[in-house]
Amino acid sequence: MVDPILSLAFSMQSNRGVYALLLGSGVSRAAEIPTGWEITLDLVRKLAESSGEEWRPDPERWFLDKFGEAPDYSQLLDQLTRTPTERQQLLRPYIESNKEEREEGKKQPTAAHRAIAQLAARGFIKVIVTTNFDRLIESALGEAGVVPTVISSVDQARGALPLIHTQCCVFKIHGDYLDTRILNAPDELDEYDEEFDGLLDRIFDEFGLVVCGWSAEWDNALSNAIERAPSRRFTTFWALRDEASAQARELINRRNAQVISIDGADEFFGSVQQHVEAIEEFSKPHPLSTEAAVASLKRYLPEQRFQIQLGDLIDSTVERVKKAISGAEFDVGSPIPTPESVTTRIRAYDAACSTMMTIGVVGGRWAEQEHIRTWKRALKHLCTVPHIGGNVMWLDMRLYPGALLFYALGLGAVESERLAFLGQLFSTVVQDDRNESLPVVHLLAPFVLLNGGRLKGILEGKEKHYLPLNEWMLDTLRQHSLGEIPDKEHYTTNFVKLEILMSLGMMYLHRPGLRGGARGTFWYRSEIRSRCLQEISQSINDLGDESPFVKTRIFGRSAEDCIQRMSNLQQFIANTPFF
Repeated sequence: MVDPILSLAFSMQSNRGVYALLLGSGVSRAAEIPTGWEITLDLVRKLAESSGEEWRPDPERWFLDKFGEAPDYSQLLDQLTRTPTERQQLLRPYIESNKEEREEGKKQPTAAHRAIAQLAARGFIKVIVTTNFDRLIESALGEAGVVPTVISSVDQARGALPLIHTQCCVFKIHGDYLDTRILNAPDELDEYDEEFDGLLDRIFDEFGLVVCGWSAEWDNALSNAIERAPSRRFTTFWALRDEASAQARELINRRNAQVISIDGADEFFGSVQQHVEAIEEFSKPHPLSTEAAVASLKRYLPEQRFQIQLGDLIDSTVERVKKAISGAEFDVGSPIPTPESVTTRIRAYDAACSTMMTIGVVGGRWAEQEHIRTWKRALKHLCTVPHIGGNVMWLDMRLYPGALLFYALGLGAVESERLAFLGQLFSTVVQDDRNESLPVVHLLAPFVLLNGGRLKGILEGKEKHYLPLNEWMLDTLRQHSLGEIPDKEHYTTNFVKLEILMSLGMMYLHRPGLRGGARGTFWYRSEIRSRCLQEISQSINDLGDESPFVKTRIFGRSAEDCIQRMSNLQQFIANTPFF
């Protein structure tokens, strides 16, 4: 039988960002921050001492004999203190480290906190719900370079950004130990405010759940939120160090949760992190396969006698991409597009196209006239998709691999100023899924690809960008261009210049009724845009019709035609709202 920790790791890796954590006091055990029960027993001891009564060896038995009932964490706090401020001061020494404890490493982030933080930093975890008052998880996230959105009060919940717009959200449902509004008393834990309940309902409905260190004994409101969650889209994993309480067993049964027996939170989350990262690394194309493909490509490119081998290498690479993107994870009918599912699918496409992007940049940089037919064939093959039903976004996204190859070739060509190759690439005619003939520059421009930037606000890490897919491709192709364009600023300039030439080419190759428009990252990278346009203008003004920008007919048939089109583009930028 497969180890349930491995099942969790596979689910977390393949569904990046869709699992929320529910952390109880057991997660902070290794930091020597006591659990609620340990605080209860210590308070019972202090109560007995202050009463002058003997409690040894069993403080729980003393309390039971004295008051006729077992000690209860919430009830005891409610009886010992009358206000939230008093509760805060009573709890502070249990949670906040003093000088000696800091020197001994006590009450500091544990291995569990740091493993969680690393998973969050890599995007595998976006939401952390915790009953703990301490700030250990926030400290660990900060060490990992993650600045979380922390919600610990109703006011913060009311004004919080939607979860999809946060890199990581820490939802402290019982409050923060420095906030006098912490929840401890029985009536406070029986029912949450409407804002808290609403946020919990969303989390438990939209995310998978990993529970660790929470007994479910003290908090009826949290148990109720889990019980009423209707969704079972993703498995619930419940990590247990000891036997489950009656309340926990009931929730486990209701959620049909996968129980994981653990030795402790440190071991558990450390193992999850290790397995997730191992699966992630293994899922990448083997680096030697890409290096071998690049080495073969560079050997075949200069010599005419290797044209057959060159064609076979490019064709087989594209065929592997086509085969990889025909699997169930690229189903055009499901799932419903969400920020998580869209980002997961984009990443899956990127992984499938990894080797192709790298050889594309090399191929574009060293392309000669005799190579254009091979690359055109590759683009046409990638753009050949059947006309079928399905979700519009998933259907449109089938052309994304073609856009990646198109940009990779273009970046290499811009780097080596192979404008003739670029011009022929732009004008390559392909058939869309409705069998309409279009120049590839019109079909594969990212702004056109997903109909005017539909990914705005939902592509992870690019939520605030006007052109999220363009920016995503800028980052993605950077990693595959390092061998040919190592300087980051120079690479960005090449990317912007390519998009300027693409936009000019779209205007030149315009067809009535074509959707989209001349938009790219140059729209808001005005300094780079000015430099690139100045370079092109100077070449045309100095050389006229002999300018390579004119001779290659990338965006015009004459110097006058090209200058006019550049002027039109600048007016379009100045006068057209971005969206």
